[in-house]
Amino acid sequence: MTLTPQVHIHYLRPPDRKEVFVQYLVSDQGGVKVTLAQNVPFDPPIRIQGQVALEKGSDAVWFTFPGKWHDIGRFHRADGTFTGIYANILTPVEIFQHHRWKTTDLFLDVWIPPGGELAVLDRDQLAEALEKDWISGETAARAREEVERIRAAHEKPARPPAIVQVWTLERARQATEA
Repeated sequence: MTLTPQVHIHYLRPPDRKEVFVQYLVSDQGGVKVTLAQNVPFDPPIRIQGQVALEKGSDAVWFTFPGKWHDIGRFHRADGTFTGIYANILTPVEIFQHHRWKTTDLFLDVWIPPGGELAVLDRDQLAEALEKDWISGETAARAREEVERIRAAHEKPARPPAIVQVWTLERARQATEA
């Protein structure tokens, strides 16, 4: 039996909150790396637009696109119910020796619930980060540009990227068990 490799994602949330997320690398197709975060510890649950998006025991399938200023997550509740697509605006992920990744959160996020409208989240957090000089005006502008790219892509029939539809929670779980 082959063990599914794990990646350690070193995640900075300015000004100084650092976390390391350990996830299973279930697919590496060069242009996109698919990871599975299992049994996330969110208690209390993360709520988006008043609905539980992630809770203690939830799993999320993440799509990292090297060189891009965002990643995408397929969020689920602990019982496996799909809750939506989440795009996290961040600096392009730096990959060291395939298993150690590093990135910085840029505060803005995009949320698309099943059958719902795209929503931009956390503009107030970006404004606070700018006001407190946690990020530069240039970086904030780049974050806003990325949100607009995602919004424009969402209006096309092929969005989110097809791989986000192909790599369901069930498929990612199966990949870790293979």
